[in-house]
Amino acid sequence: MTSLEQQFAQHQQAFHADTYPSLALRRQRLTALMRALQQFEHALCEAVASDFGQRSHDETRLLEIAPCRQGLKYQLRHLKAWMRPKKRHVHYTFAPATNRVMPQPLGVVGIIVPWNYPIFLALSPLMTALAAGNHALVKLSEFTPATNQVLRQLCQQACADSVSIIEGDAKVAADFSALPFDHLLFTGSTQVGRKVMQAAAANLTPVTLELGGKSPVLIAPDANLARISDRLLFGKTANAGQTCVAPDYVLVPRAQLPELISLLKKGFKRFYPDFPNGSSYSAIVNQRQYQRLSHLLQEAKEAGATLISCSEAGNAEQRLLPLTLVVDAPLACQLWQDEIFGPVLPLLPYDDINEAIAFIRERPKPLALYLMSENSALISQVLEQVHAGGVAINDTLLQVAQDDLPFGGVGPSGLGYYHGPEGFLRLSHLKAIHEKGRFSSSQFIYPPFDRPLFQALLRWLTR
Repeated sequence: MTSLEQQFAQHQQAFHADTYPSLALRRQRLTALMRALQQFEHALCEAVASDFGQRSHDETRLLEIAPCRQGLKYQLRHLKAWMRPKKRHVHYTFAPATNRVMPQPLGVVGIIVPWNYPIFLALSPLMTALAAGNHALVKLSEFTPATNQVLRQLCQQACADSVSIIEGDAKVAADFSALPFDHLLFTGSTQVGRKVMQAAAANLTPVTLELGGKSPVLIAPDANLARISDRLLFGKTANAGQTCVAPDYVLVPRAQLPELISLLKKGFKRFYPDFPNGSSYSAIVNQRQYQRLSHLLQEAKEAGATLISCSEAGNAEQRLLPLTLVVDAPLACQLWQDEIFGPVLPLLPYDDINEAIAFIRERPKPLALYLMSENSALISQVLEQVHAGGVAINDTLLQVAQDDLPFGGVGPSGLGYYHGPEGFLRLSHLKAIHEKGRFSSSQFIYPPFDRPLFQALLRWLTR
């Protein structure tokens, strides 16, 4: 038995010793996690900055620490109500009886964490798993070794009895996916997600896949560009665009394209006045990702696209890539095929809003859709006609930060969801319970079936 299998077996055994942790114990685990997060906050910020080469401590606090703290508070506030069995209706033909649904912990949950938000995408699903009463094994990314060490210390201090941290390369991740978890949650690319689901299928392990895709921004003709340009810019430059729900491309009315370009360029210089020498802007996580993005830009340029950098300078050595707008890139270019996952933003002008909507609908369903409009009829049309995991209207990214909304994809952008009450239910088994007392009306439908009373009852039931 490998070390990985041993750790899984240990947690399985520990869960079987307490298959329904009390409300007090679950609250204790979540509270300990919150305290440890506060204690290790500075160390986590330092570690993330080290792993990326450069990332602002303030950005890490804003995008990772704060959502985790708010999420833990939300879980603690609602946990008692979530755990309470819910009464269900009993049809009068089955009376007297009661029906209820009891959320029961699944067992041992596996969580596979990507490198782009190594704190939030580890602790957010973890807190949900613990709230639901489960144990968890958390596989961290090999590309964030410094952050992994701090998370390991944090979890050892807060929840060593119910959580184990796993590290390793793609081979370890493959072995991890093959364990007979009671649920497996993966955040990452669609390509890897397929492999994870295939490995889980061998054990009939249910999965939640948080993938990605090309999340579009649809700027309607009525949109106020001066008002929404900074919201778009923030969504694309947060963590240098290395966000699964970052705007991937923008559909803009043709007549408004020059104004949008001007606003984004001015906004970038206002957001990052000391780029590339300051510390507010994140670096691309490693050389492989930097070269991938550089190749996308070079290919588009050679295909006839116009590249518009929002800064006169960059820093290849430190992997600092300014936001680069791409206009008139042929649809055959690679940047139209795969999720960009970086500060490269294709702008596609359109002449008719219905053509723009059709453009989105003809492509795989994205993880996020951003609509910039105040036209209520258009908003309803887009919400009804376009599929997406989640939607933000007149903003970007912030739909993920809503504690009471589920987060997840649809089709190639994901399967299942967590956050909110849906997350608790996702990592629970909803056990259906039908209970009778001393008297049971079922006796009237027992054989033999040639009884006159049965025949009369059957005619009544099938009337």
